[in-house]
Amino acid sequence: MYQPVVPTGGIAGWRFLERTLDTQREAFAASAGSQRAMDHFRERIGTIETAEQLVGDRRLREVALAAFGLESDIDSIFYVRKMLEDGTRDPGSLANRTADRRYREFSRAFGFDEPGGPNTQVPGFADRILARFTERSFETAVGAVDDTMRIALNGRREMTAIGASEASDDSKWFTIMGTPPLRKLLEGALGLPESFGAVDLDRQLVEFRRRAEATFGTSDVAELAGEETLSRMIDVYLVRAAATGGTGPTSPALQLLRGF
Repeated sequence: MYQPVVPTGGIAGWRFLERTLDTQREAFAASAGSQRAMDHFRERIGTIETAEQLVGDRRLREVALAAFGLESDIDSIFYVRKMLEDGTRDPGSLANRTADRRYREFSRAFGFDEPGGPNTQVPGFADRILARFTERSFETAVGAVDDTMRIALNGRREMTAIGASEASDDSKWFTIMGTPPLRKLLEGALGLPESFGAVDLDRQLVEFRRRAEATFGTSDVAELAGEETLSRMIDVYLVRAAATGGTGPTSPALQLLRGF
């Protein structure tokens, strides 16, 4: 399996990753491990008619979960099957009730609760899932080298998509708060501790907005997701992550942070 190259941490490492992203992602997708997984998925997914069949094939399960950033749940077979079988058509389904919106996307994409049958046999389905798998698996591989880079990659993609959606600003904020990697980016950039997640949701929303306004001059998610502001947000996140990683009070990271 191809191992992404991140020669240094912080903003310098991020700039290198940005410059080489396309080349590195292509090398990752072409690696033997990725190709075997994708070939198996492409060959088998069209024969899958039930959630039980999907989760019963470990290699299919690996690709399906990784495509939505849920690879850590690979061994939670019953839980994953329940998410898929319940679907998202029923507002009370498990996928709709979970705080992690990635499971709603996962369940909706496969559509095992659809009256006309699952999406596994729809033309182009395998290509769409495998495109997600390649992108998110690469992010995971980057995370094995430097997890802050994974958070930055994920955040750039997710914030752009959320900012462009037609949902209300409240809904966009709740989506951010319910997406663990994206939430980690915002908490880091805004100087919020992980324990902040235990606070009442409405109070969290108020504080996220207050800090975003103070740090970036806006609390509107569409504006935060704009190219210039999002780039600055990622830089601030990386600087703060370096500053809290034991670099010391006189470190260049902390000096740079004072300029944001």
